[in-house]
Amino acid sequence: MWFKNLVIYRFSEPFTLNAEALATQLQQQQFHACGSHDLFSFGWTSPLGAISEELVHASNGFLMVCAKRQEKVIPSSVINDLLQEKISDIEEQEARKLGGKERSRIKDELIFELLPRAFCFSRKTFAYIDVQGGWLVVDAASAKKAEDLLSLLRKSLGSLPVVPIGASSNPASIMTDWLLNQTQPADISIEDECELRSAEEEASIVRCKRHDLGLPEIKNHLDSGKQVIKLALSWSDRLSFMVDDQLLIKRLKFLDLIQEQRDNIETFDQADQFDADFSIMSSELSLFLPRLTELFNAEATPK
Repeated sequence: MWFKNLVIYRFSEPFTLNAEALATQLQQQQFHACGSHDLFSFGWTSPLGAISEELVHASNGFLMVCAKRQEKVIPSSVINDLLQEKISDIEEQEARKLGGKERSRIKDELIFELLPRAFCFSRKTFAYIDVQGGWLVVDAASAKKAEDLLSLLRKSLGSLPVVPIGASSNPASIMTDWLLNQTQPADISIEDECELRSAEEEASIVRCKRHDLGLPEIKNHLDSGKQVIKLALSWSDRLSFMVDDQLLIKRLKFLDLIQEQRDNIETFDQADQFDADFSIMSSELSLFLPRLTELFNAEATPK
């Protein structure tokens, strides 16, 4: 359950729903498995999985939700082989070449026939709302996946007044200054990975991994005009992560100080463990997110 990625949004208006009211709203878009001819299904499911039917898990003012997407998978090679076979049969029987519209129609009909026999795969996207702090945090590897969840939440609630935190700052210039001049704050440590990009139209990119970023060769790249667009950092020996120029957080790890807290909590079942993990994680991130916005001069308070 521990988030590995953070796409972070700020509420521009206070979020006023409690867990029960939010769950009632989410029921309108509850997940249902794909029907025989559905390409996909997308809706809300319990964050705790099979052990609970609750669509919202609440802990100390934090509200966890989970969106589930199920898709039908038909290998393109199967479609293409069957399509070519059908087209060849028709062209041979009618002694003519089929046009593009006819081919497209036959392909659509073929997919419709195959859907009931198609494989299904599912994926879940977790998010939580920090009601008091005014944060919406999505565990997604890209802004696009996070926006899918936000679209579903917006559809469920009617509106969703949030903005991404990177919208009002320039993280690349700040990270570049840290790396070039070693001016990062005392609670931030620069790790051994970065990505640099030039400002030219056909931008060249330099990726460094398991590399001493204080070496002269890195400074030479920065002196030549490249900017840092991704940088591995750690914060106060509590979290390590990769941050990019949109303030997307990836490869988030909760370090030993946090894991020790987890180990010291006695739990009796899977639900207890989920609640304990969520409580520790959300509490830690409630301290980290304001510091993150401060570090990168991003908007730190709701409008």
